[in-house]
Amino acid sequence: MAKIMVVEDEAVIRQLLMEELEKWQFTSFGTTDFNQVVADFEQEEPQLILLDINLPVYDGYYWCQKIRELSKVPIIFISSRNTNMDMIMAMNMGADDFVTKPFQLDVLIAKINALLRRSYNYVENANEMMTHNGITLNVDNGSMEIAGETIDLSKNEYRLLYILMKQHGKILTREKLLRALWDDERFVDDNTLTVNINRLRKKIQQAGLENYIETKVGQGYIVP
Repeated sequence: MAKIMVVEDEAVIRQLLMEELEKWQFTSFGTTDFNQVVADFEQEEPQLILLDINLPVYDGYYWCQKIRELSKVPIIFISSRNTNMDMIMAMNMGADDFVTKPFQLDVLIAKINALLRRSYNYVENANEMMTHNGITLNVDNGSMEIAGETIDLSKNEYRLLYILMKQHGKILTREKLLRALWDDERFVDDNTLTVNINRLRKKIQQAGLENYIETKVGQGYIVP
């Protein structure tokens, strides 16, 4: 049974979320001391975090960054802030998904279940090393190696690279990538895919490989 940590300063919303999670057989924990988010995380060891942006003391971006220094635990932002910049900031800080308030509880639960499935059950062949055109992908720990340098990847970045490398030479449509990453693309803002592709490209380029992932206008993406 997965434990979910709820970091939400509005008590009514926090309680509503926790009650809904319990209905779906999750264990939940709600942070109430917003100076101690990381300490609560380390003590409770949740499998997923629901994280608001607007929080007392430090905002959700700050706490996301701090948690990412310690763990790759899945993080879903829940916020009334819904601009593209907010979503991009969330993804750049290491979030896995973004849900805008007010949200439908059934959609949020679907996102949680999908994220838990892909985060904890996706590795198909432990200890597998996949190599193509200068990149070695370590399927065991979700990192990539370029020219002897090991580079950490987020879960979404890893899954994108895994799918693109596994089907190199084939054009993968945005719809196919969305389905592969998030199970049901109806629940995902298309901008989320763009942010993750761009972030993955930047890491690859900074390691010295240019144009590893190509865009085919009107068709999708390909690793030649």
